[in-house]
Amino acid sequence: MSQTVSDFIVQRLHQWGVRHIFGYPGDGINGVFGAMNRAEGKIGFVQARHEEMAAFMASAYAKFSGELGVCIATSGPGASSRHGQGARQGTERRTVEVRLPGTSASPASPR
Repeated sequence: MSQTVSDFIVQRLHQWGVRHIFGYPGDGINGVFGAMNRAEGKIGFVQARHEEMAAFMASAYAKFSGELGVCIATSGPGASSRHGQGARQGTERRTVEVRLPGTSASPASPR
């Protein structure tokens, strides 16, 4: 099986030191969850009850651990639910969160 974009994203996040992703599952991000399963536990998933709460969790994790906080949510309403937390992030002048929007499955182009 060829490497998908989701596989590449999970691999790159692991290279950057990410060990936890906070979020809420949805159809638009099933590919990322499949890639996380194929990565055999390199990155864990912490499920929130709402997308905005996942953004808060990623922010708090980054602030208190000093590591990168990653939030994932499906496209559409799930993605827009994270914007309030993102606006607050910008006022603090700190990059503490990587946002992964939902995408459809597509193969990664070899380079």
